[in-house]
Formats: sequence, structure tokens, C-alpha cells
Amino acid sequence: MNELVSIEHLTKTFPPNQIVLNDLNLTLPKHQMIGIVGPDGSGKTTLLRLITGLLKPTAGSIRVQGCDTLKEIDAIHNFSSYMPQRFGLYEDLTVYQNLDLYASLRGLKKEERQKTFDELLHFTNLAPFLDRTAANLSGGMKQKLGLACALVHKPQLLILDEPSVGVDPLSRRELWKMVQSLLQEGVSVLWSTTYLDEAEKCDRVVLLNEGKILYEGPPQELTHRVEGRVFRKIDPTKEKREHLFQIEKSPHVVDALIQGDAIRIVSDENHFADAEPTTPHLEDAFVDILGGMKKNVWTWSEAAPVTQRKGDEVVIANNLVKQFGSFRAVDNISFSVKRGEIFGLLGPNGAGKSTTFKMLSGLLTPTSGSAKINGIDVKSSPTLAREQLGYMAQKFSLYGNLSVRQNLEFFSGIYPFTGNLDERIKLFQLENEQFRNAETLALGFKQKLSLAVATIHWPDVLFLDEPTSGMDPVSRRHFWSQMNGLVRKGKTILISTHFMDEAENCDRIGLIYRGRMIHLDTPDQLKQLAQTDENQNPTLEDAFIKLIQEYDEQHR
Repeated sequence: MNELVSIEHLTKTFPPNQIVLNDLNLTLPKHQMIGIVGPDGSGKTTLLRLITGLLKPTAGSIRVQGCDTLKEIDAIHNFSSYMPQRFGLYEDLTVYQNLDLYASLRGLKKEERQKTFDELLHFTNLAPFLDRTAANLSGGMKQKLGLACALVHKPQLLILDEPSVGVDPLSRRELWKMVQSLLQEGVSVLWSTTYLDEAEKCDRVVLLNEGKILYEGPPQELTHRVEGRVFRKIDPTKEKREHLFQIEKSPHVVDALIQGDAIRIVSDENHFADAEPTTPHLEDAFVDILGGMKKNVWTWSEAAPVTQRKGDEVVIANNLVKQFGSFRAVDNISFSVKRGEIFGLLGPNGAGKSTTFKMLSGLLTPTSGSAKINGIDVKSSPTLAREQLGYMAQKFSLYGNLSVRQNLEFFSGIYPFTGNLDERIKLFQLENEQFRNAETLALGFKQKLSLAVATIHWPDVLFLDEPTSGMDPVSRRHFWSQMNGLVRKGKTILISTHFMDEAENCDRIGLIYRGRMIHLDTPDQLKQLAQTDENQNPTLEDAFIKLIQEYDEQHR
């Protein structure tokens, strides 16, 4: 029998009457990499948890390699491993202790452990970090440890729920290669992801939306639906954001996003004025099958006031250094950001991006060097400097035990807020959620609330530390439409991200590695640095990886 998973009339509801999965029928084959994709709230995690037997169906049945998830759950647990979306690690335990704990939970014999651990530590390159606690690992290293814990016994089925969220491109590629090598050993893999470039490499994809299956099959067949309808247009005026704004208004535009100095367009027709056809990707088809980018929804950037301040350099970092004991997290970083510019900080996990953000925003005091916001020294006048900026942290800086409204009331008291709170709640479409505790919100609403908090005083400068981590492509499109709207009003944005396609929205990018700024240029110029005879049209991700590898080779 070649069936991995057989699902019949599967329905799952949560109280009071929320239908998450609705009458699914699906058969998946063994020995393949199967991608589970879909927008936020589409039911991806619920489906995986049902397959593992962690949840019970409301109706219908699931068989995994012939075993019923209700009647033969022990058998399923014996031949499968599950890596949840939120790390199943014990943060106060070391790498070795986490492995040892999972080995005990799996009943691995003492005499087998050392050989298994040696293999897993070599496989994940975690051997040098045996005594480091999980809390002190970078995002990429945590994911590798999570994978190692899932593999302490060799499973026939490996289930991974968004394993690469918050992981830099270099670590993502390493993780992908590790999992692909397991396929060659006969392991079947279910991999849910918001990265459509990952899904594009899967043998099959299952696209969920609103609890229904929109597509199941090879990703290439889904991509084929937009063949001849994807274009690239270069704006000779260099006013790419204004140009994008006008293009988005067209009723024939399904999707539009900035790619360096060009705009990538998915049309509902097989032509677009003055634009050249280009190769379609799975993400183009994903946005198309979901009905295209959202238009005239959550347009809070229109409510933001136009910045009247003058002066070119809004943010100045001058020889910033941050030392933690003997570890230098940031090493003499200098750059400036102009008004109305989107400046991106890219780099692997642990490179120093978040530390740089925190020094610029006054949350950390530099060991040496200085930072200025709108001419105000952050170190000597931190309160005045913070009034100029809004900060959206990588881990939501919300109070989980306070309601949406209470969070906004609290932050409106900290910052110089003069507006109407009810209007702001309505503007961010939080009316129906305003009395819910922040910790109970779905990811999309947490993102909205975090942005509402960060922009409560309509700051001149917005610091966004991985703001779209975990967002689906459609939500990310809308987010960037709002960011571009703010920039057109004279706001300045500093952003860090692991989505290389969205980094194309930046006017300039600073590539940080090992605490140093190793490159600073436009997205297109960085891509040019990565050109080779074999790769004439490198992506920004190709450039990211090549430039870091070159730096390593030069500094061995």
C-alpha cells in the first residue's frame, strides 16, 4: 500500500461554532515531500495536529499508513515524529539535555543514545553547542535542535509545522537539505509553510483556504494557471512607489509588488502595457487562486498625517558597538537613513540586527558610538528620541493579559496620542476583538494590534523587526501596500526581514554578519554582486547567501 494519509469527510469545529476544516477528502502518497500551504487561519496547523492524533475530528476519519487516528494512536506515534510550530524545546535545558529528555520520552535505550546523538549532532552541526541552553540559541539553531529532537528515533513519517518561520535564508537552505536527505532514506514528510519558494520544491502541495482544499497536486501544475500573465515593468521615473500605487488601482491587476527598481505584476489578462513577460512562480499562482491582493481594505496608511519635517538624514548610526561580556554583538556599525526611505537590515539569525535596532531606539545603551533620530541623540535624550519613532518588536511587545483596548489605552498614555481611540480601533479593524486578551488573538490580529501600538502617535520613523514573520503572502502584500503608503507621506522605515522577496521593497539594504556591516547597497546592486556564469539572474536570496559565504572565505 502506497497511501501515507487517507482522509474522508473530515470536519473540525471549535467552540462556539467555528468551522476550521469542512468536509475534507484527501489521499497522500508515501515517500514524498508534501507541502501544506494556505493563508493565515486556513486550517494548516489543525490538519497536521489531527493527522498526529493530537486533536480528534468532529466528523469523518483519518488513517495514517492504514492506522486510524482514533483507534490506533499509539501505533501512529511509534512511526511518526511531529515538530510543532512553536518550539517543543525546554529553554532552560542545554542542547544535550533536550536530546536526552526526548530520547527518554521515546524510550531510547541508554546504550543506543550516544551513537544516535553523535549522528544527530553531526547532521545538524550542533556538536560545538552541547552545553548551550536552548534559550541562548539563534532561531536557526533552535529549529535544528527541534528537528534533532524529532529524529531521536528514526520516523517513517516526519511532520513539520512551519519549521522555517523566523529563520534566515542560509539556515532555511540547510534545514531544507537536511529534510531532503531524509527522503532518500525512505522517510515521508509533511511540511507546512508560508514560504512559497519552499513549497515550489515539494513533490506535491495541498492548498487550504477557509477550511477547504483549493488545490492538491504538483506545484508546477498550480503555477501553470498564471502562465503568460506575469510581467515585470521598470519605471524610468524611479518613482516606483507612486507607480505601484497607480498600478494597484487597475481592475486587471491581480497582484503587484516591488522588485528592486521594477514592479512585478500578475494580470487577469495575457498582456500589460509596457511590461515584459517574466517567469511565473508558485507565489503568483497562490495569490491568484485566492482571488488576488486585497484592495481597499485596512487602509490605515491613508489616515496617517503627512510628515512636514525637513532634513535629509533622519536616522544616523555612528560606529555603534555593543559588547556583552566577551561577546561583541555589534562591531562598529555606521549608516544613515534618509527621510521617506525604506532601509532594510538583513543578516543571519544572531548577526546583530535586533541589537542594532534596540540601540537605535534607546532600548539598549551602546558600549560605544552614537545614534540619532531626527537630530536627537538617543543616549542623552532617550524620551525625546522615542517620541519620534514607533517600534514593532520581533516578539510582540504586547501585554497578553490585557485586552486589545487596554493595550491601546496603555500605550496611548505613554506616547503623545491626541486622537480618538474608538476611531483608531475601527481604523485597524479591531472592533470585534477589542475586548479579547492579546494573548488569545490569532497571528494576523496580533500583527494589526502591534502595528496599531507602534503607530499610535503617527511617528516620523518606524522600526519593524521581522514584522511579517509567519504571515501568508496575501497578508504580506497588504502589509507592504500600507508601508509604501506611509513612505509616500514622508515617513521613514527601518525593517529587518527573512523574506527576501519583501526585502526588494527596500530602497537600500545593509547586510549585517557577525556584528559587522559587510555590504550596503540597493537590492538590484546586491544581486549584481552575486552574478555568475552559471547564474545570470540571481535572486536576492542567492545574493544574501553568496555574499555571506564570500565573507567567511575571506576571514577564515
